[in-house]
Amino acid sequence: MIRIKRVYDQSEPDDGPRFLVDRLWPRGMKKENLQMDEWLKEVAPSDALRSWFGHDAAKWEEFCSRYAAELEANSEAWWPILNMARKQNITLLYSAHDIEHNNAVAIRSFIEKKLDGNS
Repeated sequence: MIRIKRVYDQSEPDDGPRFLVDRLWPRGMKKENLQMDEWLKEVAPSDALRSWFGHDAAKWEEFCSRYAAELEANSEAWWPILNMARKQNITLLYSAHDIEHNNAVAIRSFIEKKLDGNS
């Protein structure tokens, strides 16, 4: 199972490995206070895509499409997530306020398709 949580949410024992998937460090979060296993900056959307999207829900479908194309071109960035998700529960951490339209939701969907064998 791939879970997603805001970085400000408390960790739980069944989270499994926890990966921060934002390019920028979360505001107000001290590095020593964030329980995570790895910060995967390179799996985050490019600065250009992130700026274009601007967390505008109306752009969500197009964002997911463009982001998937970026991810396909950068498999080494998401491969650790896929490999770990094949073995155990993992948690993707993000800092956006919108819990439905953020890169962690998009990454989870992308990885789940890979796990199901759909490219």
